[in-house]
Amino acid sequence: MASSSSSNTYNSPCAACKFLRRKCMPGCIFAPYFPPEEPHKFANVHKIFGASNVTKLLNELLPHQREDAVNSLAYEAEARVRDPVYGCVGAISYLQRQVHRLQKELDAANADLVHYGLSTSTPGNVVDLVFQPQPLPLQPLNPVYRLSGASPVMTQQPRGTGGSYGTFLPWNNGHDQQGGNM
Repeated sequence: MASSSSSNTYNSPCAACKFLRRKCMPGCIFAPYFPPEEPHKFANVHKIFGASNVTKLLNELLPHQREDAVNSLAYEAEARVRDPVYGCVGAISYLQRQVHRLQKELDAANADLVHYGLSTSTPGNVVDLVFQPQPLPLQPLNPVYRLSGASPVMTQQPRGTGGSYGTFLPWNNGHDQQGGNM
């Protein structure tokens, strides 16, 4: 499950109850997913989807599905706040264009290797010089994308950490929410 609720330990309301200015009850559906340390997470989700709709959605889901749903809602809400027209589709399109560009670069490099292999008189199979891309391993359902230099790098967020909920967005330019480098 997500990070434990601080409302029981320190009598501090979760970010959702604090934002909605209501008392955080022990069985609050928001508490495990919107800790008080991340008020911006709930603020964005509330602004885009509405607290009532999120409550209905979470109540309809099985408890083990809620964390992934909240992370998805938070990512989409952050993307919609930053880019109201395209949302996370803009980030996906950006990544697809980058993959396409890198595939072209790889094809050009392979062509150069073949050309170099044919121009030298070393015996052997020229095909051995060409890089053969391997299929990507399947990733778990909880990836976090971060911008590292000019290319995004997928890192795995440990489940239940309550940490970042998807910090790779093309407009972040390698900076996280607090303004530091990732």
